[in-house]
Amino acid sequence: MGINQPSNLNTSRMQSITNPQAGTAAPDFTTQNTTGKTVHLKDFRGKKLVLYFYPKDDTPRCTVESCGLRDQYQKIRELGAEVLGVSVDSVESHQKFTEKFHLPFQLLADTDKSITKAYGVLNDKSNMARRVTFLIDEHGKILKTFETVKPDQHPQEILDVLKGKL
Repeated sequence: MGINQPSNLNTSRMQSITNPQAGTAAPDFTTQNTTGKTVHLKDFRGKKLVLYFYPKDDTPRCTVESCGLRDQYQKIRELGAEVLGVSVDSVESHQKFTEKFHLPFQLLADTDKSITKAYGVLNDKSNMARRVTFLIDEHGKILKTFETVKPDQHPQEILDVLKGKL
């Protein structure tokens, strides 16, 4: 067991080093959105982007977070930002989740886990995304990373940052 511990520590350190940091370019991506349309990070240049990663569609905490963002979506847009949700679920799963909860923003299907890996948020144990949000500026650079996300408080936290309160 003692032999494995340094390896695990090194892996954790390596993963945190590969996470994109504030001030660096957000990793580009190409994937399908809720409607099956291909989207790229560059499609959102010129506006801020709230890129939130969550584990799974239609689960209690993910629903609370997504519906909270839905409820604050107009205010987020008024502050010059767009919202995108990312999980490893399929386009079909995203469509059902979007329809059930009337989500006004796009969800991105990361079925090959390339986006979650690029952003350093893949949970190796569950093979799903960790609950992490990146605020990306108009030029594609990371402004802020929210590593500790409380689903019921997160939408207000995002609004506060966009308003310059945090």
